[in-house]
Amino acid sequence: MEPALKTLYKQKIGELKSQLGLANVHEVPKLEKIVLNCSVGSQGERKQAIEDAVNEVQLITGQKPVITQSKKAIANFKLRQGENVGVKVTLRGNKMYDFMMRLVRTAVPRIRDFRGVAPRAFDGRGNYTLGITDQSIFPEIELDKIKRTLGFDITFVTSTNNDDHSREMLRMLGMPFRAMGKKKSEDAAAEASQNA
Repeated sequence: MEPALKTLYKQKIGELKSQLGLANVHEVPKLEKIVLNCSVGSQGERKQAIEDAVNEVQLITGQKPVITQSKKAIANFKLRQGENVGVKVTLRGNKMYDFMMRLVRTAVPRIRDFRGVAPRAFDGRGNYTLGITDQSIFPEIELDKIKRTLGFDITFVTSTNNDDHSREMLRMLGMPFRAMGKKKSEDAAAEASQNA
């Protein structure tokens, strides 16, 4: 069965094409993959931390992650080259759409004091990265079994190089972006209260 989010994308592709002013339906941006990266580099007892990360990332994504290793030795962090430092999983196809739907409809709204995700966290090539500081927002994780807090970077890789086109496509798929001007007005208000 096709994921609901994939069906939604197919239904709205024409609307997105006209909204972005594109000539051809094949120019409309699409989601190519979602990469979830979790690092446990600074944790004590790193071996156990890696095992926990593998289990929890597998629960969250439904796919077995690969273990990432350090590329170079850093003495200050007591890190040797080739040592296991984190886990990574790449989701494509139906698993990718299923994960995104669970993320935007269930997990992200459970973040405390949630006001939307940052609309400017694009890399200039149409890819968006979202930082999650705590795995407990995912309903698959049982709170009483959490041994340590894990943070993730979730990168949405798209088929376009245009950040604005990518943002509109992700918004159409349900990504709850904050209003663009809100951050500036919040910064201005904070600055005014400091100067008073």
